[in-house]
Amino acid sequence: MRLRFVLPFLSCLFLAQVLVAGNGPKVIAHRGYWKTEGSAQNSIRSLERASEIGAYGAEFDVHLTADNVLVVFHDNEIQGKNIQTSAYEELRDLKLENGEKLPTLRQYLERASELDDIRLIFELKSHATPERNREAARLSVEMVKSVGLEKRTDYISFNLDACKELVRLCPDSEVFYLNGDLTPMELKELGITGLDYHYNVLRAHPEWVKEGKELGLTSNVWTVDDLEVMKEMIGLGVDFITTDVPEEALELVRGRSR
Repeated sequence: MRLRFVLPFLSCLFLAQVLVAGNGPKVIAHRGYWKTEGSAQNSIRSLERASEIGAYGAEFDVHLTADNVLVVFHDNEIQGKNIQTSAYEELRDLKLENGEKLPTLRQYLERASELDDIRLIFELKSHATPERNREAARLSVEMVKSVGLEKRTDYISFNLDACKELVRLCPDSEVFYLNGDLTPMELKELGITGLDYHYNVLRAHPEWVKEGKELGLTSNVWTVDDLEVMKEMIGLGVDFITTDVPEEALELVRGRSR
């Protein structure tokens, strides 16, 4: 009976020690801070709102159109048009839910360059072929460098070809793998600098956070909107939490670190 009470107590004590020591996770706004008035997923306003509330970073999704224009949007289709098989001219006037036009990556990055307190968590979406994934990675890195944001941009992707190409193209940048099927050692061997896995993956492999730290990797967990799950992941020692409720996450982290 005593063990039932001792283990939760020790878990809470560990969580408190992590936060008080200033080592609590940083909060990343998933698709920007979109669950707020006047915003929308992956909109420029969602980027601005993430900055305004003091989030560490804003995550956003990038596709390459058929004619090689990089645009910011999550789904493969917008208003019935497949982004990756459409020319940009077919997409340019389509609007997000808050009335903004579909942003190009350049438009998004240029606004970000004016917000010097927000980190960019750049998710490169999977494309149809390995060659197309590599081309999207190359054009993405060139665009980020052209706006002068290479030191503020971290890259993430579900696609391993894209991750490998990003590691090759920008070895000084942070590159995280999202798919959840590689161990920390396998990531390290590929030159990938961090794991960025769904919380159920880390529930199944809680040892991966510690193993990653021992290998010099950082860890992020997505997409955590439940505060109890956040506490659980903080207890594991993750470095970042990606969430659709960044204000609540910030309140949790800041409140427990006082």
